[in-house]
Amino acid sequence: TKMLTVCLLVCAMMALTRAAAESHLVKRSTSCSAGWSEINGRCVRYVPKPMTWAKAERNCRSMGANLASVHSTQDYHRIQWLILTATHQQKETWIGGSDAEEENIWLWTDGSPFQYTNWCHGEPNNHGRQRCLQMNDRSQKCWNDNACNGHFPSICVKRGC
Repeated sequence: TKMLTVCLLVCAMMALTRAAAESHLVKRSTSCSAGWSEINGRCVRYVPKPMTWAKAERNCRSMGANLASVHSTQDYHRIQWLILTATHQQKETWIGGSDAEEENIWLWTDGSPFQYTNWCHGEPNNHGRQRCLQMNDRSQKCWNDNACNGHFPSICVKRGC
């Protein structure tokens, strides 16, 4: 019975540890592969290598993902937290919005509805044909339309399994 008690205690501790780990805003999940974190049922990955928006999207697609779409303030803050955790800064980062198809009609590369926005004051302004969405701009850490040939890190997102 002593061995059974020890086994039960170990199992209880493991369950409590797992529950504590799952209470964090950005969590590792068994439904996301190694290197990916779960945010609201989606698997998210920060890619630190600066590249153009198109190369960043192609890189995400090579991993079965797209540049991130953002659907709520909660989504946005969790993505910001992931970047902060990875870099200890709020780096300017590509996400999956673009109005390249038609000026001022913003679309997500994953095809989801473009409803939530977090534009900086005066944005999007298309200054110099800016067609791609970059997050963490200015002191407000809001959104900016930027030239797609700029080189920034990126956030990839894919559905969890």
